[in-house]
Amino acid sequence: VHPLWQSPLTIPGGTRQSPINIQWRDSVYDPFLKPLKITYDPKTCLHIWNNGYSFLVEFDDSTDRSIIVGGPLENQYRLKQFHFHWGAINEWGSEHTVDSKFYPAELHLVHWNAVAYPTFEEAVMEGDGLAVIGVFLKLGAHHEGLQTLVDALPAVKHK
Repeated sequence: VHPLWQSPLTIPGGTRQSPINIQWRDSVYDPFLKPLKITYDPKTCLHIWNNGYSFLVEFDDSTDRSIIVGGPLENQYRLKQFHFHWGAINEWGSEHTVDSKFYPAELHLVHWNAVAYPTFEEAVMEGDGLAVIGVFLKLGAHHEGLQTLVDALPAVKHK
Protein backbone atom coordinates (compact mmCIF):
# COMPACT_ATOMS: atom_id res chain seq x y z
CA VAL A 1 0.00 0.00 0.00
CA HIS A 2 1.25 3.48 -0.90
CA PRO A 3 2.68 5.25 2.18
CA LEU A 4 -0.16 7.83 2.12
CA TRP A 5 -2.92 5.23 1.94
CA GLN A 6 -3.95 3.43 5.09
CA SER A 7 -5.64 0.47 3.39
CA PRO A 8 -6.27 -0.91 -0.10
CA LEU A 9 -8.95 0.88 -2.07
CA THR A 10 -12.36 -0.79 -2.13
CA ILE A 11 -13.78 1.00 -5.15
CA PRO A 12 -15.62 -1.25 -7.65
CA GLY A 13 -13.49 -2.00 -10.69
CA GLY A 14 -11.86 -5.33 -9.96
CA THR A 15 -8.49 -5.93 -11.57
CA ARG A 16 -8.83 -2.82 -13.76
CA GLN A 17 -8.68 -0.43 -10.80
CA SER A 18 -5.82 1.80 -9.67
CA PRO A 19 -3.38 1.51 -8.05
CA ILE A 20 -1.73 -1.59 -9.46
CA ASN A 21 1.55 -3.37 -8.81
CA ILE A 22 2.96 -4.67 -12.11
CA GLN A 23 4.71 -7.93 -11.31
CA TRP A 24 7.46 -8.70 -13.80
CA ARG A 25 7.31 -12.48 -13.21
CA ASP A 26 3.59 -12.52 -14.08
CA SER A 27 3.96 -10.43 -17.26
CA VAL A 28 3.26 -12.23 -20.52
CA TYR A 29 4.55 -11.16 -23.92
CA ASP A 30 1.80 -10.94 -26.57
CA PRO A 31 3.36 -11.37 -30.04
CA PHE A 32 0.04 -10.37 -31.67
CA LEU A 33 -0.20 -7.00 -29.93
CA LYS A 34 -0.03 -4.19 -32.48
CA PRO A 35 2.15 -1.12 -31.83
CA LEU A 36 0.50 1.79 -30.08
CA LYS A 37 0.51 4.82 -32.39
CA ILE A 38 0.64 8.21 -30.70
CA THR A 39 -0.12 11.41 -32.61
CA TYR A 40 -0.16 14.61 -30.58
CA ASP A 41 -0.62 18.13 -31.93
CA PRO A 42 0.88 20.63 -29.43
CA LYS A 43 -1.49 23.29 -30.78
CA THR A 44 -4.39 21.45 -29.09
CA CYS A 45 -3.04 22.38 -25.64
CA LEU A 46 -5.55 24.72 -24.00
CA HIS A 47 -4.39 25.57 -20.50
CA ILE A 48 -2.91 24.47 -17.19
CA TRP A 49 -5.14 24.51 -14.12
CA ASN A 50 -4.93 23.68 -10.43
CA ASN A 51 -7.52 21.16 -9.25
CA GLY A 52 -6.64 21.57 -5.57
CA TYR A 53 -4.21 18.66 -5.20
CA SER A 54 -2.29 18.68 -8.48
CA PHE A 55 -2.20 20.47 -11.80
CA LEU A 56 -3.63 19.32 -15.11
CA VAL A 57 -2.72 20.28 -18.64
CA GLU A 58 -5.93 20.20 -20.66
CA PHE A 59 -6.31 19.75 -24.42
CA ASP A 60 -8.92 20.53 -27.05
CA ASP A 61 -10.54 17.14 -27.55
CA SER A 62 -13.27 18.24 -29.98
CA THR A 63 -11.38 16.75 -32.96
CA ASP A 64 -8.99 13.88 -33.65
CA ARG A 65 -5.82 15.99 -33.70
CA SER A 66 -4.24 14.42 -30.58
CA ILE A 67 -4.97 10.70 -30.49
CA ILE A 68 -3.71 7.21 -29.73
CA VAL A 69 -4.68 4.13 -31.71
CA GLY A 70 -3.54 0.51 -31.98
CA GLY A 71 -1.98 -1.60 -29.26
CA PRO A 72 -4.79 -3.26 -27.31
CA LEU A 73 -7.29 -0.52 -28.27
CA GLU A 74 -10.21 -1.31 -30.57
CA ASN A 75 -10.91 2.38 -31.28
CA GLN A 76 -8.91 5.55 -31.38
CA TYR A 77 -8.85 7.66 -28.22
CA ARG A 78 -8.53 11.45 -27.93
CA LEU A 79 -6.15 13.14 -25.51
CA LYS A 80 -8.13 15.00 -22.82
CA GLN A 81 -5.45 15.94 -20.28
CA PHE A 82 -2.26 14.94 -18.56
CA HIS A 83 -1.26 15.18 -14.93
CA PHE A 84 1.47 13.99 -12.60
CA HIS A 85 1.62 12.08 -9.33
CA TRP A 86 4.60 12.82 -7.07
CA GLY A 87 5.59 12.54 -3.45
CA ALA A 88 7.18 14.65 -0.76
CA ILE A 89 10.42 12.70 -1.09
CA ASN A 90 12.21 11.14 -4.07
CA GLU A 91 11.79 7.55 -2.83
CA TRP A 92 8.11 7.42 -3.73
CA GLY A 93 5.51 9.41 -5.59
CA SER A 94 4.21 7.18 -8.37
CA GLU A 95 0.66 5.89 -8.11
CA HIS A 96 1.60 2.48 -9.49
CA THR A 97 4.58 0.22 -8.80
CA VAL A 98 6.68 -2.42 -10.55
CA ASP A 99 7.57 -5.36 -8.31
CA SER A 100 6.50 -3.14 -5.37
CA LYS A 101 9.05 -0.45 -6.36
CA PHE A 102 7.84 3.16 -6.34
CA TYR A 103 9.21 5.83 -8.67
CA PRO A 104 9.73 9.50 -7.79
CA ALA A 105 6.82 10.52 -10.05
CA GLU A 106 4.37 9.23 -12.64
CA LEU A 107 2.87 10.98 -15.67
CA HIS A 108 -0.68 10.05 -16.74
CA LEU A 109 -1.88 10.93 -20.24
CA VAL A 110 -5.68 10.54 -20.15
CA HIS A 111 -7.51 9.69 -23.40
CA TRP A 112 -11.17 8.94 -24.08
CA ASN A 113 -13.02 6.80 -26.60
CA ALA A 114 -14.65 9.42 -28.84
CA VAL A 115 -15.71 6.75 -31.33
CA ALA A 116 -18.06 5.03 -28.86
CA TYR A 117 -19.06 7.97 -26.64
CA PRO A 118 -20.17 11.53 -27.42
CA THR A 119 -18.47 13.16 -24.41
CA PHE A 120 -15.58 12.61 -22.03
CA GLU A 121 -18.02 12.59 -19.10
CA GLU A 122 -19.95 9.69 -20.61
CA ALA A 123 -16.78 7.80 -21.53
CA VAL A 124 -15.51 7.99 -17.94
CA MET A 125 -18.42 5.83 -16.80
CA GLU A 126 -17.68 2.95 -19.20
CA GLY A 127 -15.17 0.09 -19.11
CA ASP A 128 -13.82 0.93 -22.56
CA GLY A 129 -14.22 4.69 -22.15
CA LEU A 130 -10.72 5.68 -21.05
CA ALA A 131 -7.19 4.75 -22.00
CA VAL A 132 -4.45 6.13 -19.77
CA ILE A 133 -0.78 5.95 -20.62
CA GLY A 134 1.29 5.86 -17.44
CA VAL A 135 4.95 6.82 -17.56
CA PHE A 136 7.23 6.27 -14.58
CA LEU A 137 9.62 9.16 -14.06
CA LYS A 138 13.08 9.01 -12.50
CA LEU A 139 15.45 11.79 -11.55
CA GLY A 140 17.94 12.45 -14.29
CA ALA A 141 19.28 14.83 -16.87
CA HIS A 142 17.63 18.13 -17.71
CA HIS A 143 14.64 17.70 -20.07
CA GLU A 144 13.85 20.77 -22.19
CA GLY A 145 10.20 19.86 -22.85
CA LEU A 146 9.49 19.21 -19.18
CA GLN A 147 11.30 22.43 -18.24
CA THR A 148 8.85 24.43 -20.37
CA LEU A 149 6.02 23.05 -18.24
CA VAL A 150 7.88 23.63 -14.97
CA ASP A 151 8.54 27.25 -15.98
CA ALA A 152 4.78 27.81 -16.41
CA LEU A 153 3.80 26.39 -13.00
CA PRO A 154 4.36 29.56 -10.92
CA ALA A 155 1.45 31.14 -12.81
CA VAL A 156 -0.89 28.34 -11.59
CA LYS A 157 -1.45 29.44 -7.99
CA HIS A 158 -5.06 28.87 -6.93
CA LYS A 159 -7.75 26.23 -7.32
